[in-house]
Amino acid sequence: MTTDPSTDEAPVTATPPESAFRTTGLDHVTLVGSNEAETIEFYRDVLGMPLVLRQPNLDQPEVTHLFFDTGDGRILTFFVEDDRDSSRQPLRTPVGGVHHVAFTVDPERFDEVKSGLSENGYQFNEFDRGIFHSLYTRDHNGLTLEFATDKYEIPDDRRGEVLALAHAKRVDDGAEYAKAEHLEAALSELGLDSEAVDLGDAATGAGVE
Repeated sequence: MTTDPSTDEAPVTATPPESAFRTTGLDHVTLVGSNEAETIEFYRDVLGMPLVLRQPNLDQPEVTHLFFDTGDGRILTFFVEDDRDSSRQPLRTPVGGVHHVAFTVDPERFDEVKSGLSENGYQFNEFDRGIFHSLYTRDHNGLTLEFATDKYEIPDDRRGEVLALAHAKRVDDGAEYAKAEHLEAALSELGLDSEAVDLGDAATGAGVE
């Protein structure tokens, strides 16, 4: 990987790098879950993800493999066993561990996410992350989950291009993190029409403002 000699940092760009090969997208992410009943109760009955496949773990047949559709055909799967207890205690995140998993939600349904979590006994924190708005909670096993919605609609096939240009504008502006105005300017420069969504005010939750 080449670096920017002026900063000794890897360049931020949507241009495909020179690499051994190139992926075409994310197929699925697999997590080690607790038991089947409570995993289904949270991911299907609270988050609304259909359970689209159940079968044995092909590498360990005594373990059940659950497949959930996250909403756009991308799949989240779990290895579960009935003798595993759930715990909402925060998970430790060593190197190689999962810090959090983020899902997208429609901006007009953001309040529904808040009420749905509260009504099912799950607390959450809300933050304005500059170019998007996020809620954070923990699942029944203490895994941190994020529910994010963009402040401006970004076409899926242009997302990398838009974010890379917003990053460039953030750097030019001397800002510590990308903000809504950088995203708006990037969309405008790329000729992508998008109206801002009013998601209200919230703290950044970060050490920089």
